[in-house]
Amino acid sequence: MRILVLGGDGYLGWPTAMHFSQRGDEVCIVDNFAKRQWELEEGIEPLWNVSTLHRRVKTWEKVSGKKIEVKVGDLCNHRFVYAVFEAFKPDAIVHYGEQPSAPYSMQSRETAVYTQHNNVVGNLNVMFAMQKFVPDAHLIKLGTMGEYGTPNIDIEEGWIEIEHKGRKDRVLYPKKPGSYYHLSKVHDSANLEFACRIWGMRATDLNQGVVYGVETDQTVLHDDLRTSFHYDDIFGTVLNRFLVQAAVGRNLTVYGNGTQTRGFLNIKDTIACVALAADNPAEKGDFRIFNQFTEQFSVLDLANKVQAAAKRAGLDCQVDHLANPRVEQENHYYNAVHTGLVDLGLQPTLLTDDAVDSMLANVCAQRDSVDSDVFVPRVKWKQN
Repeated sequence: MRILVLGGDGYLGWPTAMHFSQRGDEVCIVDNFAKRQWELEEGIEPLWNVSTLHRRVKTWEKVSGKKIEVKVGDLCNHRFVYAVFEAFKPDAIVHYGEQPSAPYSMQSRETAVYTQHNNVVGNLNVMFAMQKFVPDAHLIKLGTMGEYGTPNIDIEEGWIEIEHKGRKDRVLYPKKPGSYYHLSKVHDSANLEFACRIWGMRATDLNQGVVYGVETDQTVLHDDLRTSFHYDDIFGTVLNRFLVQAAVGRNLTVYGNGTQTRGFLNIKDTIACVALAADNPAEKGDFRIFNQFTEQFSVLDLANKVQAAAKRAGLDCQVDHLANPRVEQENHYYNAVHTGLVDLGLQPTLLTDDAVDSMLANVCAQRDSVDSDVFVPRVKWKQN
């Protein structure tokens, strides 16, 4: 299979590209290194050094004997996108190539507009390139569970059947996004549904939960092949932040009362889900949606897990509750269906004590590189 990985220099994109390459697929990566530029602008960096994409690709060829093609350019440049699609002619497109941070999108008017333009226009260019050059190809698009928000009813897998005034219909599940980033993903979903319905496009929207972990079968083969680990207030995730805080003897900072609940999954399961979608493509005209996560945790659940792991490692940390910089429900109902990928064969990797202990040990080995200044949230959803 010919696999085009958009955003292949990123946290998820790089391990995904190696996975497909390892199993014998022809892989081409597209990236413009914007994430690295955003990190420079924000004054943040991953916990450990991340090799350049070109070095990674060279090292991967030495380690595996397999080549990965690289195309450098911006998805918002439709001429570049068209040239890539015309030359490579992918069977499947894995689309990670978007600005991924809710805090970044809420930082200012400029970052909100940039996020919307970058994500929505880039995705539209990909859709039109598919229609023009590979109309039978399958788009695997990384969405987010954050599109749904926290409704007071069960979250179905993308679609819901409703009855209104005696009539029934199947419609896209109502969306209640929590940031301009999440809202950009809602726009993507609407555009993809339209293209599937009107053009007969085939697409799978993976509404992904929060991903944790950094190790896959390929990333552990060489230091140059490692993927990024962010713990900062802009691109970091809550579990990463707690692990790093515990490693350097800082208290764990919980926003609000910590009852906010979300879906989570291991990075290994992200790659497994994408591979399952690629191997079992949507039918033409089908906008297929999977809720991509394996477990649900509250923020306080995660803090307690890390605190327990720290104790097992001989570390001491307490839990601090900060004023929540976000505008979000803290006490809410949350029950999301996530059976589609399991039905395709996903075998979940769960967040066990051993998994938390292993991640904490990895972080402790890098504690001298930690910048504690980036623990404090700088972005507020309501600017004063």
